[in-house]
Amino acid sequence: MNLFLYGTLRSSRLASAVAGRDMPSVPATLDGFEVWSVADEITPLIRPNADGVTEGAVWLDVPDDVALRLDLYEGTFGYRLAPVSVRTAEGGMLPAQVYLPPDGLEAGEAPWCYDKWSRYETFSVHAAEEVFHHAPPHTAESLRRSWPQILKRAWSFARAQDAPPPASDIRYAPKDGDLTIMQADPIRGQFFGFQSFKAHHRTFQDQRSDILTREIFIGMEAVMLLPYDAKRDAVLLVEQARMGPFVRGDQNPWTLEPVAGMVDALEAPEDAARREMREETGLQVDALERITSFYPSPGSTTDYFHAYVGACALPDAETWTGGLASENEDLRLHVLPFDTVMDLIDTGEINVGPLVLMLYWLARNRDRLRARA
Repeated sequence: MNLFLYGTLRSSRLASAVAGRDMPSVPATLDGFEVWSVADEITPLIRPNADGVTEGAVWLDVPDDVALRLDLYEGTFGYRLAPVSVRTAEGGMLPAQVYLPPDGLEAGEAPWCYDKWSRYETFSVHAAEEVFHHAPPHTAESLRRSWPQILKRAWSFARAQDAPPPASDIRYAPKDGDLTIMQADPIRGQFFGFQSFKAHHRTFQDQRSDILTREIFIGMEAVMLLPYDAKRDAVLLVEQARMGPFVRGDQNPWTLEPVAGMVDALEAPEDAARREMREETGLQVDALERITSFYPSPGSTTDYFHAYVGACALPDAETWTGGLASENEDLRLHVLPFDTVMDLIDTGEINVGPLVLMLYWLARNRDRLRARA
């Protein structure tokens, strides 16, 4: 089988991640088709157009094992092979197959552009690498179920890679090779990820450490938003049952927390904070005050949290329920005076670390926020 590529697989990095090997290609064009963006996505959509000419490339004689990987990567989401004839750079015609999109997929408002997509290449490559580095190997059903979480993890990785160089005024500024993964096992898990690996690193004595066997919980970026009504000097807290305290054996696994949720793929943390506020409380944020971004437990998880205070007008009701039924959220919302909330830290009823951090930030900045309310 020859395969015509018109979209993201023209990236050699993504093609290698999907195929599991380097795949040589030759330039080609496909007459009678055009490529547009899928509505509200970065994905390309190829569709018939009698006057269209689609630039692309062809993989020649695709091996069976690569074809199986392609069928998982494309076929899981409804893309199906169709026969076409493509024109090579020499002008000859070549029989090939092309993945056509599923029926009903809506096109966006503009043609798809490879150069614009390339800013998301790292994100797309990381998602593909996870798809094919999972134990047990993904089936179409398990991949459909895990795909949203795979994309969120890939987006977190890409944001970390593309971020400006972090401050290293006091801590060590690492060089290439200072921390090396010697062996990485396949990722396990459906909703969250879990991976075992062996690594070693440069020590402060300029030696190499012993090989360390470690396990890491592969999470995502998340937002945490503390709603604050400066005029009333009141805070909104979210109460819900949590599995972590329950599995630990805590006698009360219902916790008090800020509004919180995962950052979706391609979403900015600020947008995620506003979205979570609407979904969990039904309220709007008037303005966001960034507190900080941080790793809650860097020795065991990739989780990375963005913390905000959200200026808003809180309702007169002291308690009501919220959350999305589609996400199995069962939330009770509490509006409490600021001083009462701070007392809950002292009694231990507030025992969630990020919330404690956010409340102490609010205590430090409260007079400023109230003065401009």
